[in-house]
Amino acid sequence: MRIAIVAESFLPLMNGVTHSILRVLDHLQERGDDVMVIAPSAHDGEAAVHVNGAEVHRLPAVPLAGYTNVRVAVGGVYRVKRILAEYAPDVVHLASPFVLGWRAAQAAAQLDIPTVAVYQTEVPSYAARYGVPFLENWAWNRVENIHLLATRTLVPSTFALNQLRGRGIPRVRMWRRGVDTARFSPEKRDGGWRASVAPNGERIIGYVGRLAVEKQVEDLAALSGLPNTRLVIVGDGPQRTALETVLPGAVFTGFLGGEELARAVASFDLFVHPGEFETFCQTIQEAMASAVPVVATGRGGPLDLVENSRTGWLYEPGDLAAMRARVQDLVGDDAKRRAFAAAAHASVQDRTWPALCAELAQHYRDVTATVPGPPRKASKAGAPS
Repeated sequence: MRIAIVAESFLPLMNGVTHSILRVLDHLQERGDDVMVIAPSAHDGEAAVHVNGAEVHRLPAVPLAGYTNVRVAVGGVYRVKRILAEYAPDVVHLASPFVLGWRAAQAAAQLDIPTVAVYQTEVPSYAARYGVPFLENWAWNRVENIHLLATRTLVPSTFALNQLRGRGIPRVRMWRRGVDTARFSPEKRDGGWRASVAPNGERIIGYVGRLAVEKQVEDLAALSGLPNTRLVIVGDGPQRTALETVLPGAVFTGFLGGEELARAVASFDLFVHPGEFETFCQTIQEAMASAVPVVATGRGGPLDLVENSRTGWLYEPGDLAAMRARVQDLVGDDAKRRAFAAAAHASVQDRTWPALCAELAQHYRDVTATVPGPPRKASKAGAPS
């Protein structure tokens, strides 16, 4: 197939959207598909022009206020329409569409190219967290317009499915996320790393993610004073300085990737995620694949991922006393924690990226059968594509 992926954010910025796109690109490259990524320009202007077999077409972008490494593409629908018309894809994949994705949705509709829109970020709910609640209705209107225009919308969780269907969005299907069970494994647990962050043998309570307002990392202050524990924060972002003040006893590792991240996660005794606005929460799956039980807020994606009293605990959003009690329950009971860890590990073993990406390819085929798209142009080699 010939696929255009329109990415609201992409490398060098690494987040959940970028991670998913990279795994999809791996799969499409193995299949032999022809893929182009349309993404905002990088802040240094030196981002790779080819990634995992795909050509990356960069559009002019400006930094988001307060997030210098987050870029927002500027321009109108015509620029995107021109790129799509020249490339003539079978399908356009809209990855977490909002600004650039809205333009691409309109451009694809004008060109009669089918679209698969992946709802991955609960942008409207961020408004109140960022002190601009009056923008929430406007943001929901944008989200609804995008997904009403899409040929098919994919969501990663039951919560997101019900959320969009409740707002009148049709043609919504479930598409979960895979996890690399070879990379994230209990075999990566490292006694030396544990000793470096918890030299007195404390139980390690870990968090992994962007240090941003919407992640509510400051809620972890409710765990202060738990005996024989060490809080470890893996990640970076604009809130880091403020969080270092709020969580003075925590170890901040900064951003970790690759094997460093896998080693850190496997070395946790417990993973805690306090954010309430996760449509999925990939880091929870990575912790579970590493045989680490989870305590998370009972809203959004975690509702599908964490099975209460078996693989971890969920607590009511905002009930930080309950969060503390659930964490204390597991760090204070080695036998229970080991049982939860084993169940968590077993629960994600069939959620591989190849299986999930094969599902995505079927969604592509489904929408191309529904909307035939424009006449096919010649491939780069000059032969019919």
